[in-house]
Amino acid sequence: MSVRAGGVAPAVHHDRSGRWNHNIHYGLELTLVVPDGATDALDVGCGEGWLVRQLHERLDHVVGIDSDEGCITAARDYGEPEGVEYLVGDFLTYPFPPSSFDFVTAVASLHHMDEGLALSRMGELVRPGGTLAVVGLARSRSALDFAFDMAGALATRAHKLTKTYWEKPARKVWPPPHTYGRLRQLSEVLLPGCHFQRQTMWRYVLTWNKPKA
Repeated sequence: MSVRAGGVAPAVHHDRSGRWNHNIHYGLELTLVVPDGATDALDVGCGEGWLVRQLHERLDHVVGIDSDEGCITAARDYGEPEGVEYLVGDFLTYPFPPSSFDFVTAVASLHHMDEGLALSRMGELVRPGGTLAVVGLARSRSALDFAFDMAGALATRAHKLTKTYWEKPARKVWPPPHTYGRLRQLSEVLLPGCHFQRQTMWRYVLTWNKPKA
């Protein structure tokens, strides 16, 4: 994989506890595209906060928001140190002011919302010069998509032989509402200049650098 907000090398694909799944595999690489000089971040649909904790190793202030109160309770059970904040709420209606964060992430949460509204809202919350980074799910439709899926099944089997697979507790939404092709089109319209890349194991990665004012 190559996440890009400029271009980065691969990261370690399991969290600090050694857990692995597809979201962690790709989500951890988002930490490599944190913009220089960034101080704060928002993780949309943070679940039990694994990415929030990773981001807090690099940033002074990280907010995680999720509509599932049980997930936020689990996140807080890991501790809520100074500079980490967990919120229960609907991201689309929560009153964050525009341009509130240098870095906004969403891992496997975009398809739980109206994807167009959510992408627009995330883009609005990024400060000029900041970065939006999304790991998402979509539906396969083209022959190329299905080739990716076959490769993903083989890659998943190989990873499970050497890593501890973790089944996340958050509720699942399947199938995703849009295809990979439609998500690419939608993101390019809403976030001009973004980079959309299909990944092997049933995910895409979207990165966007907000132009400086």
